[in-house]
Amino acid sequence: MKMNNLLKNLCSLIIICFGSLILFAQESKGDVIVDKNGVMLWKNTKEEVKGFGVNYTVPFAHAYRSAKRMGVDVKKAIDNDVYHFTRLGFDLYRVHVWDTQISDSIGNLLKNEHLDAFDYLVKKLKENKINYVITPIAFWGNGWPEPDTESPGFSHKYGKADCLTNPEAIKAQHNYLYQFLNHVNPYTKVAYKVDPSVIAFEVSNEPHHRGQGEEVTKFVKGMVAAMRKTGTKKPIFYNMSHAVQFMDDYFKGNVQGGTFQWYPTGLGYGKELSGNLLPNVNDYNMPFESVFKKYNGAKLVYEFDAADVGRSYIYPAMARSFRSAGIQIATHFSYDPTFLGSYNTEYNTHYMNLNYTPQKALSLKICAEVFHEIPLYSKFGTYPQNTSFGNFRVDYKSDLAEYNSDEKFFYTNTTSSIPKNTSSLKEIAGFGNSSTIQYDGLGAYFLDKIEEGVWRLEVMPDAVWVDNPFGRNSLNKTVGVIKWETHQMRIDLNNLGVNFNIEAINQGNSFSSKVTDKSFQIQPGTYIVSKQGSLKKWSANDAFKTNTLGAFYAPEVTVGQPWFQHKATSVVTTDSELKLTVQYIAPQEPKDITVTGYNSHRKYFNLNIEALGSYKYQVTIPSEYVTEGFINYNILVKLPDDSEMTFPSAKKGSLYDWDFYDRSPYKVAVVPNENPIVLFNAIEDSDELVREWRPTFKLIPTKSNNEAEYQMSLDKLFHPDNENLNATPIYDYSFKHFIIDKIKGRHASINSKQQLVFKGRSLTNKPCKLQIAFVLDDGSSFGKVIEIGAELKDYSILIDDLKPVKTVTLPRPYPSFLPYVFEHNNNSTFDITKIESLQFSIGPELSEEALNASHGIGIVNVRLE
Repeated sequence: MKMNNLLKNLCSLIIICFGSLILFAQESKGDVIVDKNGVMLWKNTKEEVKGFGVNYTVPFAHAYRSAKRMGVDVKKAIDNDVYHFTRLGFDLYRVHVWDTQISDSIGNLLKNEHLDAFDYLVKKLKENKINYVITPIAFWGNGWPEPDTESPGFSHKYGKADCLTNPEAIKAQHNYLYQFLNHVNPYTKVAYKVDPSVIAFEVSNEPHHRGQGEEVTKFVKGMVAAMRKTGTKKPIFYNMSHAVQFMDDYFKGNVQGGTFQWYPTGLGYGKELSGNLLPNVNDYNMPFESVFKKYNGAKLVYEFDAADVGRSYIYPAMARSFRSAGIQIATHFSYDPTFLGSYNTEYNTHYMNLNYTPQKALSLKICAEVFHEIPLYSKFGTYPQNTSFGNFRVDYKSDLAEYNSDEKFFYTNTTSSIPKNTSSLKEIAGFGNSSTIQYDGLGAYFLDKIEEGVWRLEVMPDAVWVDNPFGRNSLNKTVGVIKWETHQMRIDLNNLGVNFNIEAINQGNSFSSKVTDKSFQIQPGTYIVSKQGSLKKWSANDAFKTNTLGAFYAPEVTVGQPWFQHKATSVVTTDSELKLTVQYIAPQEPKDITVTGYNSHRKYFNLNIEALGSYKYQVTIPSEYVTEGFINYNILVKLPDDSEMTFPSAKKGSLYDWDFYDRSPYKVAVVPNENPIVLFNAIEDSDELVREWRPTFKLIPTKSNNEAEYQMSLDKLFHPDNENLNATPIYDYSFKHFIIDKIKGRHASINSKQQLVFKGRSLTNKPCKLQIAFVLDDGSSFGKVIEIGAELKDYSILIDDLKPVKTVTLPRPYPSFLPYVFEHNNNSTFDITKIESLQFSIGPELSEEALNASHGIGIVNVRLE
């Protein structure tokens, strides 16, 4: 017992000393200054400030309430998530503090559970060498995504608009900012105004100023003065992306820089976006760069995400564009607390967590390297030339982001790349297979060199999405699950040899494995992998970066029931094979999965669906069954106890039981090659259009049975943008429809199609010019303008008449000053096999008079014939 206490005290002393060393290292750099070139530097070393990380909101609002409801220890949750931040290489954090929860109506700081949790989070960040940008004022209510409730703060009393103009609200903000910056964190014993880890303060989150520039300057000056009154020397930034016409006025308010965000895929689509989105992140064009040079202003990004995107290739391309725009530091929005990872309730248009979205998280790890390695204002050309930059590359078709340097090799998916220098490698992080590590699990893994012939291996459990994570979510709806499984891994490193040793070292991990020819079985956990004959010089309690060698965290298994997913192809071409894919994950593997069905000629089939691994199963229905008519089929899962479940009914029991009452099948239409390929059907697809919504849009049934017209009435093409009032007017209304799923079963027919047919009409008493274009997988577009009359009928465009046209950046990005069209140098010719979406535009070829007129179209369907 005495020896245990001695060890505990010794460990505590080591941690305290290590923390002191971190604090000393941070203090030795001094505060951050902004030089005459608008670059943030560490004052004492004159090194450029670099950093990358995330927003994370556990101390406040929905995340905090959810933790309490679920019986989660908030501080323990913070410990676990911050540990994952370190594994992802984050060295920056940002949050808009929910002032409404830690202030009263006159701006006094309230020392309550939310401030305590925030202070604790800051302490953990500091211990792990993670700096922060703090935004003391959020203006938000305390509810999202729940309804707001009563809260004591000034934001709740006044609301955002009045907070920007009401003298009493402004006075409360001055008082609050003064008290917040002076607040001494009880865990670090340091006031935020002088905390060495604070890179900068951002006054408030997305203030949305309106009115006169002089009033804006006065407001900003007052906020800055309240902060400077504390004696802080930190740079003070102001959010400038939500009313860029006041750019000069912000700087006249005595700020040192501006903050920006980027949502290049819009927000709130409600499901995963498809298609190549790299053209959307081609560049981060800032048309007011001269203003920043005039005031020597620095730039940072407080939020960014490719919202509603489930793939991993896109983030490093965004980081590249940020660095090219002169942005020094950035934080993704928003990292989901692991305890909410199964539900994604906090911000359903975003989804990010190391355990639940491992490939996306690894993509952020690569972003951290981009921000530390790519020089400011570096140029890499236009997409697709800029998919390789420095030691980085991104690949849409392989859903791959990759970092390959002399010492590090990171990848978000299976890659054929060879490490630049295997002998100098010090760190590998990945998902899937590479030349150095092959792994058949569905979690991330990390391999770090400790010394010659000794490596630290960390393996995360499997993550599987079982429902749409970007839809309407709830704590009663599971979108992702975690499963701990034993998987096969192979490590091929010369300094480990062939039959190396592997030893589990994280607490509670008793798994052991024998290595044969570089391959072995592995479960989630942390391990030491060492060359045979290596002397054991390490202990699980030894320091590893800012943690210990034996550190590990992953959520427990959340697969409490079977989860089945299968999406039937809606239509296929006759005489082609029909491939069916099933995802099935359950506490126990099924005995088998079969498909049984028949075609319209009552030709029956009964086939085993083969396991591919990674909870995926696949079968191909031979072409002899794919004859004109319909294919009807059910999928049966035999459970370990020999009972069955039948799908799509998702009911227990066999399709063949006399009392199995829900025998509704999956149904696939099988059509001849010459049949049209329907790309858009208003009654099915209008909700999935990528568009700027207007209140005049509506879906109306036509006279024909099971047919509807989507009516899009536009009072005008151009509406002034309150966030970019100085912008040159763009008289265009464009929208988009993804068609990848529409052509999926008709690839065999697509080359035979000769015309694009639009069924619809003009909704005004005059013809409407409408450009219809195909967007290809490289971002180039080919289309033609047609004149739509008032009569509801078919209007045709010959495929041979399609010409290159401008690609509009859709979904429209935030902030709105970003380019309206994707300017590219592609010299590609039209290839119908590479189409991904339809682009519709009202604006091209309009007369001067028509630009300012009202327009409207009704769409019934669009098809290839």
